[in-house]
Amino acid sequence: MKQNLTQKIIAAHLVEGDMTPGREVAIRIDQTLTQDATGTMAYLQWEAIGLPRVKTELSVSYVDHNTLQMGFRNPDDHRYLRSVAAKYGIVFSPPGTGICHQLHLENFAVPGKTLIGSDSHTPTAGGIGSLAMGAGGLSVALAMAGEPYTITMPKVFKIRLEGELTGHASAKDVILHLLGVLTVKGGVGAVMEYCGPGVATLSVPERATITNMGAELGATTSVFPSDEQTRAFLALMGREADFSPLAADEGAEYDREIVIDLSALAPLAARPHMPDLVVPVAELDGLTVDQVAIGSCTNSSYSDLQAVAQVLDGEHIAPNTDLLLSPGSKQVLKMLMAEGLLDKILDAGGRLLECSCGPCIGMGGSPSSHGVSARTFNRNFEGRSGTQDGQVYLVSPVTAAFCALNGKFTNPAGWTKAVSKPSLPSSAPSIRHLFAFPPEDGSAVEIVRGPNIVALSPFDRLPDSMELPVLIKVGDNITTDHIMPAGAAITALRSNIPAISRHVFERVDKDFVTRAESAGQGLILGGDNYGQGSSREHAALAPRHLGVRIVLAKSFARIHKANLINFGILPLVLADPADYEALSQSEVLRFDLTALEAGKPLEATTSEGRRIALGHDLTGNEIAIIKAGGLLNYVNDRQK
Repeated sequence: MKQNLTQKIIAAHLVEGDMTPGREVAIRIDQTLTQDATGTMAYLQWEAIGLPRVKTELSVSYVDHNTLQMGFRNPDDHRYLRSVAAKYGIVFSPPGTGICHQLHLENFAVPGKTLIGSDSHTPTAGGIGSLAMGAGGLSVALAMAGEPYTITMPKVFKIRLEGELTGHASAKDVILHLLGVLTVKGGVGAVMEYCGPGVATLSVPERATITNMGAELGATTSVFPSDEQTRAFLALMGREADFSPLAADEGAEYDREIVIDLSALAPLAARPHMPDLVVPVAELDGLTVDQVAIGSCTNSSYSDLQAVAQVLDGEHIAPNTDLLLSPGSKQVLKMLMAEGLLDKILDAGGRLLECSCGPCIGMGGSPSSHGVSARTFNRNFEGRSGTQDGQVYLVSPVTAAFCALNGKFTNPAGWTKAVSKPSLPSSAPSIRHLFAFPPEDGSAVEIVRGPNIVALSPFDRLPDSMELPVLIKVGDNITTDHIMPAGAAITALRSNIPAISRHVFERVDKDFVTRAESAGQGLILGGDNYGQGSSREHAALAPRHLGVRIVLAKSFARIHKANLINFGILPLVLADPADYEALSQSEVLRFDLTALEAGKPLEATTSEGRRIALGHDLTGNEIAIIKAGGLLNYVNDRQK
C-alpha cells in the first residue's frame, strides 16, 4: 500500500489502533520537550508516576518562557527543573540559551522521529521531517514513562508547493496565506503535509516557520519531507549522521489537496486579533506602527534576522517606532555577531533582548496603550501582548523591518531595498556545551523545591449524576489565553495551581472565580473551536481545581480537548447549536452519566424540564479516563 509521509511515520511507531482517520491510534514517542511555563507542572506529574529514569530516547527541559526573574518564583522553578533533569535523565537548557523550538531544531530534532512537547508550537520540528505534536504536560510526563501517546488518526492534507518565492515574499507569507484559506479551524483533525517542486526551494528554517505556525490552523501537526535541504542543515549543525531521506510514496493518497504557487505570493499580514484575519500588506499602507518586535519561535532564525539586517543596513528606524529583537538561540546570536549583522540592526536603533520567548507571551516588550505592534510572532490574541488594547499585526521579518524603517505600513511595491534569498552561513558554532546533560546515575541528586512549587492535589471520580450551573457563557474561538491568561505575573504561578486558579477567565469575566467558588462545581458553555491556541494544560487544570466538571461547546480545539480529558473534565458537544442561544449563564442542568458510553449520545435536563441533546466522539479509553477523575488516576489504577 502506498503511504504518505505522515502514515509512514505513524506506521513505524504504531503500538496499537487502526490507522483509519477518526479512529484511535497509540504511537511510541521517541523524544519529548518541555518549557518552563508548562514544564514545572509536567515534572510534578512525572514525579507522581514514581519511575527512577525517563524511558524516551531523549527528553529535554528548556527554560525560555519565564526568564524574567522578578522575585523568587521563576528562579525557584528553574532550580527545581535543573535538579529534576539531573535526577531523572533529562537534558536541561538554562535560561538565555534560546527558545525551545529553535534549539531543538538546531540540536536534537531528527527526521522520522516522533516528538511531543508541552508547547503547542512543537510542530516546528516538522520542518526537519519529525512528526512533532503539541500536548499537555501530563501526556508528556506519561510519554517519558514509556507510555504511548494516543491520538485520533488524523486526515492528511496535501499542501502542494509550486514555483519559488520572489521579491519580498517569505516563508511567513506561505503560512499566512494558508491561514487565510483554511482559517484557525480549518486544520482540526488533520496533518498538513508539504510536497511538490516548491519544497526544494525552501531551507529548513523556512520550512520550520511554516510548520510552527501550522498550529494556528488547529492542525495535529505539519511535516515536510527530509531531502538535500535537510541534509545541508544537519551538516551545518554538525549532525549529518542524523540525516535520513524521507518522502511520501509516489501516488500516495490524501484527504484533501491545496496548491500554493509560491511565485504568486506577496507580503501578507494578520490583523488583530486572530491569525486568520489575513490581508495583503499593501492594504495597510499608511497605518502608523508604534512598535516592531522580531523573534519568537516562528521567526528568530539566522536567515530571518539576516534579512532584517539587509533591510536596516545603513539606515535608522523611524523616530516614532521601537524595534525589539529576540534571537532564537545563542547560536543564532553568535552567527549574527560573527558576520557583523547584529551591528547593522543595533546601529539602526534596534534593541537587543534575551534569547527567549519574551514579548510573544507578554513577558516584557508590551506595546503602548492602543499601540500598533507589527510582530513576527504566531499569535495576536487580544491582550496576549501584555497590553489589553494593543493592536497586534502578524508579519514576516522583512515586512517588520520595513515597518520599523518607515514607522508605518507601506506598500511593498515601493520597497526599493532588495533582500537576498535566505541562506545558511558557511559554518555555525556549536552551543551544545551550554546544555546540562544528566549524569548516568541521578539517584543521589536531591530535588530542590521552592515555596511556590505546590504538589498537584488529587481529583475525585466522575459521579453517576450531577446538577451543574452554567458558570460562564463564552463565544466562538475562545483561546487558552482567554481561559488562563499569560504575562509575567500569572505565568510565574504555573507551579502553584491554587494560586493560578484565581486568574481563570479574569480578562473575560472578573467575577468568574468568585462565582465558581460559590457554586462549588459547575460547567462552562462555549461556542465553536473552544480552547484554541496554546497547549497550556493550566487552562483545563485550573478550572478543574475550581470545580468545573463539564464543558459544553459547539466544537473543541484538539489539544485543549485532550487536556480536559486528562484532568477528568467531560467535553460534550451541543447536538443542536440553537441550544447554545437558548441556554444562559446561571442555568442549572441535570446530567445522568450512567449512560456515558462510546458512540452513545447523552442529554441534559434544564430546571424547567427541557431536554438538551448532547453528543461526543469520546473513545472507550477516554471515557474511562474521565470516569477515573483524570489520566493520572487512570494510570495509577491500572498499575495497582
